[in-house]
Amino acid sequence: MRSVIVTTTLALLLASAVSLEAQDPAASAPAPETAAQHEARLAWWREARFGVFIHWGLYAIPGHGEWVQWNEQIPVEEYAKLADEFKPTQFDAVAWAATIKTAGAKYAVLTARHHDGFALFDDPQSEFTSVKAAAHHDFVADYTKAIRAAGLRVGLYYSPLDWRFPGYIMPDLQRKSAEAMRTQYHRQMEQLMTNYGKLDVIWFDGGETDWLNFGADWKGAEWKKRPREQHYSGGFSWEHNKVYAQLRRLQPQTLINGRADMPEDFRSREGDGALGGFDAEHPWELCTTIVKGAWGWQPDAEIKSLTHLVQMLVKAAGRDGNYLLNVGPRPDGTIDPAQAQRLREIGDWLRKNGGSIYGTRGGPFLPGDYGVSTHQGNTVYVHVLQWPAGPLMLPALPAKVLRVSLLDGGELSWSQGERGIELTVPAAARDAIDTIMKLEFDQPVTALKPVAVAGK
Repeated sequence: MRSVIVTTTLALLLASAVSLEAQDPAASAPAPETAAQHEARLAWWREARFGVFIHWGLYAIPGHGEWVQWNEQIPVEEYAKLADEFKPTQFDAVAWAATIKTAGAKYAVLTARHHDGFALFDDPQSEFTSVKAAAHHDFVADYTKAIRAAGLRVGLYYSPLDWRFPGYIMPDLQRKSAEAMRTQYHRQMEQLMTNYGKLDVIWFDGGETDWLNFGADWKGAEWKKRPREQHYSGGFSWEHNKVYAQLRRLQPQTLINGRADMPEDFRSREGDGALGGFDAEHPWELCTTIVKGAWGWQPDAEIKSLTHLVQMLVKAAGRDGNYLLNVGPRPDGTIDPAQAQRLREIGDWLRKNGGSIYGTRGGPFLPGDYGVSTHQGNTVYVHVLQWPAGPLMLPALPAKVLRVSLLDGGELSWSQGERGIELTVPAAARDAIDTIMKLEFDQPVTALKPVAVAGK
C-alpha cells in the first residue's frame, strides 16, 4: 500500500477513445457501458459489502511492513536476496480461504505483485518471481483456486510501479527504464488475466500517471511536489488504454479501482482517517489494516479492537461503501493467529447482524454523531454507535413506520409524529458495539432523499 509519507494523488480518468487507440486496433477501447450494464456488473460487489485484503511477499521476512525496501533504502541487489529466504513451508491457500469465509467476507484481494517488484506468480520472462525463487511455487494459482472453491470472489492487487526501475522516479531522464517497466506491466497483466480463470476484482496501486516520482518533478537539484491541480507533463506514458482494452476483452466482468488511469468501477479510500462522507453516487471502498501499523507483516503490531473494526465496517456501509480489511501473513505463509481470531470474531458478529449489512445501501438517515443507517427494500436498519443523552430522534420521512424492533430481540419503545421518529432503548438493552434497530416502512425507501440527523 501507499506509504504514510506519500499523499495519494488525484487519478486521471482516461477517455474511452483516444487517437492512439484509433491507430492501434489491438488497443481499441470497448463500447461504453450503459448505467444499467455497469450496475449489473457491480451487483455482487454491492451485495458483498465486506472483503479481506492480503498483503504478502518478501517484505514479510524483515517484518517492517511492505514499504521496507523504500523506507530503509535497501539496495535492489541486497533486497533481492530475500527471494532465497522466501520458503513459506506452512502456506495453505485452503486455510486462508476458510479463515476469510469464516470472517463473513465475500471476496478477497491478494497482492500478486507489490511495489518491490516480486511476483507471487509465474512470469517466464522475469527471474524475480516466487516460481523462479527458492519457493518454486505459484502462490497466485493456489490462492485463486482456493478462494473460488470456497465460494468467494477472487481479487488480485497489482502495482505497475516497480522500485527496481529508476524510470519510475525519473520517467523522462530514464526513459528506457520507464519503458521497460511498462513492458513488464503489460506482459504481467496479460498473464494474470489469462492464466488464473475468472477474476472478479483487479486492484491497481501506484499506476496513476500523476503518481510517477510520487507526484513530484525535478527542478534542477530540487524535488518539488506537484500541486493537486497540476499534472505530470513529461513524455512517458503507461499506455493504460492498451491494458484496459485487453482487460475488457479477457476479463469483461472484472471490477477495477481508480488507481491506474482507467475508467474505474469503484473508488478507493485508504486508511481509517479516509472514511469520509456519505456517497451513494460513486461506488467506493474503504481499505484499512487489522493492525495498528503497516499492511505487510510486523511481528509487534497491535491488533485493533473488535469494536473498532466492526464499527468501521458499519460506518462504511452506512456511507454506502464497502470495507476491505487487510491482514499480513507471516513469512511462513500462515495468518497470524491473533489476526485470524479477530477475523473469526467479526464473522461471529456478522452471522448475527449481517442482515443489516449485506445487500443494503446507505441511508436514508445520513451518518451523524449517533451512527449510521442502512436500508433494503422497505426496511431501514439504524445503527446506533453512540447514544444521545435522551431518546434518539430521527427526522420525518414521507413514509409510515409499521413496525420497529431491535435486531437482537431486545426491548424498545418508539413513536412517529410530525417531528419525526422517536426511539428509546433502555441502557441494559443496548449493545456495546452497535445497537441495531429494524424499522419497517409501508413503502420502499430507496427512492427517498437522504436526510440529516440532528446533532451532527
